[in-house]
Amino acid sequence: MTPKANKGDAETTPDSVPQLTEFLPHQIMITARRISRVLADRYAEAFELSVSELSVLSAVGRSGPLSPTAIAEETSMDKVRVSRASASLVAQGMLRQSRDPNDGRGRLLRLTKRGTGVHNGIVPVVEEIETTLTDGLGKGELATLTKVLGKLNTRLDTIE
Repeated sequence: MTPKANKGDAETTPDSVPQLTEFLPHQIMITARRISRVLADRYAEAFELSVSELSVLSAVGRSGPLSPTAIAEETSMDKVRVSRASASLVAQGMLRQSRDPNDGRGRLLRLTKRGTGVHNGIVPVVEEIETTLTDGLGKGELATLTKVLGKLNTRLDTIE
């Protein structure tokens, strides 16, 4: 669908309209979604868990007992997704929840023995995916990419 020109405006053609695919945020979003699909396939195959569940498991494994709000902040996931993933992990015996001693209404999630085993098993799968994904990049390119992503995340902190 070609946008209609306003009276007096020059006619727009598909070639004169900027394409969304040319913008960096869109390119990053598409790449992130594709990586997420690869991760989801591998995680489902290796652990029978969703990417959301593994993100929650990873956050708790990395940081220790966390509240659902802290997990949402750490993973950039919305609270509903964190809640569903957490409930599933508790039901599967990978997370245990308890009252937050600092907040009577809050709760903390921590790894169980089973959750610790799965968390430890995630690393080799992630390393394999990362190696496959970055195989065509030189060390300098990978270092630059990591640095640029860090800078973009810092900028996002100021935008949010």
